[in-house]
Amino acid sequence: MHNLASRLRRLPPSCGPVRLIAVDGHAGSGKSTFAGQLARALGDAPVLHLDDIASHDELFEWTERLLAQVIEPLTRGETARYAPYDWRTRHFGPLLDVPPAPVVVVEGVGAGRRALRPYLARLLWMELTHEESWTRGRSRDGAEQREFWDGWVRAELRHFAKDPSRPFADLLVRQSGKGYEVLPGPAGTVGPDQTITHGDDPSAMC
Repeated sequence: MHNLASRLRRLPPSCGPVRLIAVDGHAGSGKSTFAGQLARALGDAPVLHLDDIASHDELFEWTERLLAQVIEPLTRGETARYAPYDWRTRHFGPLLDVPPAPVVVVEGVGAGRRALRPYLARLLWMELTHEESWTRGRSRDGAEQREFWDGWVRAELRHFAKDPSRPFADLLVRQSGKGYEVLPGPAGTVGPDQTITHGDDPSAMC
């Protein structure tokens, strides 16, 4: 983890003075845990959780709000401020700050979406199939969230069908018994004029 953190610190800024690092993957793939460990290795870098940006009404339709509240201020070297969503009360809470730190980590399903990629220094993809990820997520959240998960799965499938992240990942992250394995991602194999037709699962890669 510290070796990865060191590599990321040496990258050129990508979002104003910030090196914006995205951690994407299917729901339940372990993004939050990995991002937390990476942030600590980066000297307690700020972490923006996209669960705070999304809402029941906008599971994936939050791009403009994220750009306005977070990305645009960071590009100007200013502290970003956003209202985190409370999934229990279904209301947005008090504003939270994201300072223009040398490295900022953004994690969540869709962190590598097309609209955000121009601002990313690196895109990391959690290498776990959607079946395994969703099984883990459903087990974690319990029976009371079953109806929500049914709707989420449909929404996630639609999102990645239209706007896949994995084909553009710089690095693939696999969890192992001893930690994480970081592998080169498929981004280097995608030319600027090449059309991406495959999805986000390893089996879909050519």
